[in-house]
Parts: sequence; C-alpha cells; structure tokens
Amino acid sequence: MTESPGNKNILIALLVVAAFLIGALTTEVRYLKKSNSQNSQSLNNAQNVAKEENISAPPLTDSDHVLGNRNSRLLFIVYSDLECPFCKLFHHTTKQILEEYKDNLAIVYRHFPLDIHPKARKEAEAVECAQEIGKPDDFWKLVDKIFEVTPSNNGLNPDDLPKLAMQIGLNENKFKDCLSSGKFAQRVESDYSQGSRAGISATPSSVIIDTKTGKTKTITGAVQANQIKSVIDSMLKE
Repeated sequence: MTESPGNKNILIALLVVAAFLIGALTTEVRYLKKSNSQNSQSLNNAQNVAKEENISAPPLTDSDHVLGNRNSRLLFIVYSDLECPFCKLFHHTTKQILEEYKDNLAIVYRHFPLDIHPKARKEAEAVECAQEIGKPDDFWKLVDKIFEVTPSNNGLNPDDLPKLAMQIGLNENKFKDCLSSGKFAQRVESDYSQGSRAGISATPSSVIIDTKTGKTKTITGAVQANQIKSVIDSMLKE
C-alpha cells in the first residue's frame, strides 16, 4: 500500500512538533535546575545573618572608603567583588540601610575580588583611579555605575571602563593613564589579603563594628534589609 503525500506531510509535521516540545521541555528543565540552584544559594545566604565575633576586621583607617559619617557609632564594613552577582544585590541593600540609619551608621567598602572573577581586580583598580583623578565621591559613583551595568560573573567588557568613567564626569585620558599604570593593584591586593587574614572567604561578607561597645556582628551573604535592620536595632539598644 503506497503512502499518500498528504500522510507524509502530516507525519513530518507531527515529528517537527514533537521535536519542538522535547526541546522546550529540556530548556525548561535546565531553567528550573538553574533557578532552583540560585534560589537555594540565595536562601543559604539569607540564613547566615549575624554571628558574634566571627570575623576580626581591621579597624578603620584614613585610606578606607567611607560613605556617610566616619565618626558614626556603627561602621558597616563590606568586603565586596564588583563582578559578584550577590554583591550587586547587596550594594543596593546597604545604601537603603544607610539612608535609614545615617545618623548612627556609615558604610565602609573594602575590595575582595575573587579568583573566579579575574576582571574584578581591574575594576577595583578603576574605582580607586576614579577617586584619585576626581573626588572621594567619584569612587562611590563609579562603584554604583559598575554594579548598575555589569551582568556580573565577568560579564563587563574592560573596554567599557573609560566610558563609564566619562559618564560620571571623569577625564578619559587621565583615567586611562591611571588604570594602565597598575598603580592601585597593590592597594586592591592589600584589602584582599587583610580580609583573607581576618576570615573573609566569600562575597559579600560584612562586619558591623559598634565603636561604643566594641562588639561586632558578622553578616554573611546578600541578606535582606529587614534582617540587617534587626541586627542594627539590637546593637543600638546596647
């Protein structure tokens, strides 16, 4: 019995639809696995809110980058990596916290570029250059800009750094000269080494120091603002 052309066309169409459905299902399974992995990591970060005396962060120095009043009672020291996706989330959270507790708290930024993000070290040097050729606020402006545009996990094109510097009002040639000189590579390494000796092993990791009581609290991961607030409120009551 000879199969008609119409039946062949129907069979081909069914095979195409079946292949499409299998492909779509495979993609969805991969997405769910990735999503569940990310959610699991976020959950793990959120569970490790605060611990007593877990990390002994070096005291504040004149060279530290401080957002807010450096004489505040609470110093919120954040060890961060500019290509870390969780640091990108947490950076926004810390600025929210500063806005609410600006009378009692200041944010301190320290570099901790992870080996899995090789581009992060040059980006860290870039924000140091921003302060040198501009003003102290330009350090924070470029940090904000990098976190705003990078897709994270080594996703930022290094050639975009001078463009970002120009967007915050810096001189392009001066910025390029500073960045290419590598003059701040040792500063970045110093932050990293001191953080490592203090017990930092992942980003973001934070230490809140109460300059009044001398007590500290360690925050691990990109925890939510309300969890950080509960820690700060308890410290301010002492």
